[in-house]
Formats: sequence, structure tokens, C-alpha cells
Amino acid sequence: MDFADISSRGLVMLGCGKMGSAMLEGWLNRGLPQASVHVIDPHPSDWLRAQGVKVNADLPADPAVLMVAVKPQMMGDALPLVARFGGGATLVLSVAAGTSIAAYESAFGPATRVIRSMPNTPAAVGKGITAIIGNTATTPADLDLAEALLSAIGQVVRLDHEDQIDAVTGVSGSGPAYIFYMIDALAAAGEAEGLPRDLAMQLAKATVAGAGALAEAAAETPEQLRINVTSPNGTTQAGLGVLMDAGTGLMPLMRATVAAATYRSRELKG
Repeated sequence: MDFADISSRGLVMLGCGKMGSAMLEGWLNRGLPQASVHVIDPHPSDWLRAQGVKVNADLPADPAVLMVAVKPQMMGDALPLVARFGGGATLVLSVAAGTSIAAYESAFGPATRVIRSMPNTPAAVGKGITAIIGNTATTPADLDLAEALLSAIGQVVRLDHEDQIDAVTGVSGSGPAYIFYMIDALAAAGEAEGLPRDLAMQLAKATVAGAGALAEAAAETPEQLRINVTSPNGTTQAGLGVLMDAGTGLMPLMRATVAAATYRSRELKG
């Protein structure tokens, strides 16, 4: 990745919690100069202070990128600190949930290049997936830069319009919590059948992680992978008979789960 523009003009991070720290670690590992990173954070972690970046110091006059990574409830106090970077020279890249492009345009001005993104928590181990969408002021080069920066924490996909972010939130944004709960449920089911708790949890975690890795790596669809391991009248078919019930199985349950999260995401926009 070419950090030339960022190296010369600087990158400002407004907030550097878990998500911001994961990104920063990825950038530094890929060769981003420490001196080009400026962080504004009222409670910087010991890890952040040890990275050699500039924390709560004077900011560059014309940074290449402003990364917004604060919680939605902090936006009102945080954005005025960097409002002077609006107008077009600086690319505003948001990884904050629930804040629309229109809100950033209101804070920075309509000519500001704004890219909104929706990452998820597996970013902490470099296995996230992030969806991005830019406003009308952004260029293809801006989207390429955002994708390059966000690829430090996993895969990046591009959306056609901003309204899709609500569904992305329902699927991949909130999705890790669904999978964590499924791991708990699978382990509890194993324990109920006589396995020790620790062993049941180890089996459940490894099974979900392994199946996910196989689904990503295999040329076959998830449907075909399921068929591959389902012997006629075997144990897997017996279990799937419950899980694939049209009325009470996983498909209608997951549909309702994602719909509820998507609806709530739309609701939170006010």
C-alpha cells in the first residue's frame, strides 16, 4: 500500500478504542510511519502511548485522512474538534456506527469527501469485513484509499447506496454476536448430552471456526458443503431435520433476527 500522501500530510484519528487500535496496528505493520499518525483520544490506552504515534498533540494543518472512530453519543463533542478539516482537502473516513453521511456533511460542509464504513468486531484479529460507501464528493481514488486502509483489519466490500448499511449492520455488524451465542448454544447442547463443559466448549468453538474457514476457502457453496457431510439417514441428517424445519428451524429464526437488527439500525437514525 502506498502511504506517500498520508506520510507527507498525516492521518488524524478521532478516537482510538478497540477498532481504531486494530486498524492502527495493521497500518504500522504495513509500514505507515509512526510520526504521520495523530490521535485525539481523551483516555488513550497504554498500548497506544507505546506505539510512537502523536497522542493529543498539535494536529497537521492539512491531513490526508481524518478517521472518525468515536461512539455515536460522543459525536456532538468530538466533531467540533476537527471541523476545520472540512471542505474537500481531507478525506473523512468514518468507522463510527449510526452516524450518516448527511450528518458528516452537516458538520464539515457538503464539499467534504466523506466515506462511511461498517466494520465488525473480528477486525480485532484481522478477520473482519467492512462495507464502505462514499458521498457524491468522493472519487474512485478515495474509495481505493479507504479500501486499502480498511483492508488492514480484513475484507472490504463496496455498497451501491447508503441505505444498505442498515442491512449490513443486521448481517455482519451484529452477526458476530449471533455466532457467539450459537457457540454457547452448541456447547450447552453437548454438555446436556453428557460432555464435560470445557470439552463441549472447545468442540463448539473449533467447529464453528473451522466450518467458517472451510466455507471461505472452498469453491463449493455452503449448501454444497452441507450436502457433502450429510449421509442419507445418518446423524447429520437427523440433526438437520430439526435445524431446517420450515416453521421452527434456523432459516425463519435467522430471518427474524437480521430483520430485527436491521429495523433497529434504521430506527436509531432518528
